[in-house]
Amino acid sequence: MNTDQWLGLVTGVLFGFLLQKGRVLRFEKQIGALLLKDMTIVKFMLSTILVGMVGILLLSSFEIITLSHKPMNLGAVLIGGAFFGAGWAIMGFCPGTSLGALGEGRWHALFAIIGMVAGAALYAELYPFFKTTVLAWKDFGKIGLQEALGVPLWVIVPCFWAGTISLFLWIERKGL
Repeated sequence: MNTDQWLGLVTGVLFGFLLQKGRVLRFEKQIGALLLKDMTIVKFMLSTILVGMVGILLLSSFEIITLSHKPMNLGAVLIGGAFFGAGWAIMGFCPGTSLGALGEGRWHALFAIIGMVAGAALYAELYPFFKTTVLAWKDFGKIGLQEALGVPLWVIVPCFWAGTISLFLWIERKGL
């Protein structure tokens, strides 16, 4: 294994550890999030996004990494999001939590993992069809939030942080 693979493995294990410690691998937390009754997962995801956002932008600013966007395709986002949400609702796991639950020894997570792999294989097999249908829907090209809003990223980041912290405070006040 090369250095990048080792770093990927270490960060993956660390992320799994944090998922477990944050109790977001628990079925009741997953269902609570889907029913908007328990915001543990929402707070965990937003915290991860906040830290990752700053880390990625710092790495990009120091030219350690190069950011590149995937095309923003409306059909892919809508259909993919619907399938992702349906799978999460049916299984009670998203991709990361299913692997974490399996790591905890909850073997029923294998059904979610098998479903994800089967879905990816089916998508790959049907890609020529999707390319002329769903993927032909409105394509905005390779844009990010900065291009969509026309504002520098270092303006977006503090606004996102402020909005997220406000949301955290609201969630805590509501006892969710």
